[in-house]
Amino acid sequence: MAEIVSLPDAVADLVHDGDVVALEGFTHLIPVAAGQEIIRQRRRDLTLVRMTPDIVYDQMIGAGCARKLIFSWGGNPGVGSLHRFRDAVQHAWPVPLELEEHSHAGMANRYVAGASGLPFAVLRGYRGTDLPAHTATIKPITCPFTGEQLVAVPALNPDVTIVHAQRADRAGNVQMWGITGVQKEAVLAARRSLVTVEEVVAELEPRPGAVVLPTWAVTRVAEVPRGAHPSYAQDYYERDNDYYQAWDPISRDRDAFTRWLDEHVFAGAASPQPAVSAGGGPGASTPTNAGSTS
Repeated sequence: MAEIVSLPDAVADLVHDGDVVALEGFTHLIPVAAGQEIIRQRRRDLTLVRMTPDIVYDQMIGAGCARKLIFSWGGNPGVGSLHRFRDAVQHAWPVPLELEEHSHAGMANRYVAGASGLPFAVLRGYRGTDLPAHTATIKPITCPFTGEQLVAVPALNPDVTIVHAQRADRAGNVQMWGITGVQKEAVLAARRSLVTVEEVVAELEPRPGAVVLPTWAVTRVAEVPRGAHPSYAQDYYERDNDYYQAWDPISRDRDAFTRWLDEHVFAGAASPQPAVSAGGGPGASTPTNAGSTS
């Protein structure tokens, strides 16, 4: 049964040095506030898992949280590269970063296998690519019924999965809607899970197309308004495109990034920054820690 706690308490309880940690959310409901809380608590040697690592993983990698990344695409959506990610791969700063690269289909099927209690998933999607030559967790397999050559990928069972959702009730049942990606599968595949939500309500109202994670499938729930910022939460707030633009020059420079960490993440432990503040140019916003830390 899920317990409703503060975000700092949830991260302290669930995320440990050396863990395999998945933060999922596909353009929408990305758990940015939780990722920044992991930075604040100075977790180290994490294996980070995510279908589409974007700026929150750039921040975590640059802060020295990660030793390995399991992923299928990485970038600052609509802007360009992840420069803290590139620096870790190319120059081992602040620590070396090991990579395990898959396709979107491969990652999604790995979560499904993990959620289903299966050891691996089978798909055709890697045929014609060179990923099997570079990724040890992609193996050829022969169909025992047809003889077709396919590919197997091992199940993903993170130590902890973290996702963001619109709301939960007081019993810890979670409701999310809009683009939900692989959040459900990633939670069900994990040994422990944390869901940050925009609000905790007395009762969940039925909503067409919504995904409900029952309380028995979730370990902790934390109420974190704007916890997905700068990504968006449907019916709560829109995507902050200025934040993504402003992140590019910050992430390019180690000193600028270090200052940003000190001012907007570590300082946020005592005094949360506003979600958006005036940035370095007309219409720009300075990336700050998202959501409440209490």
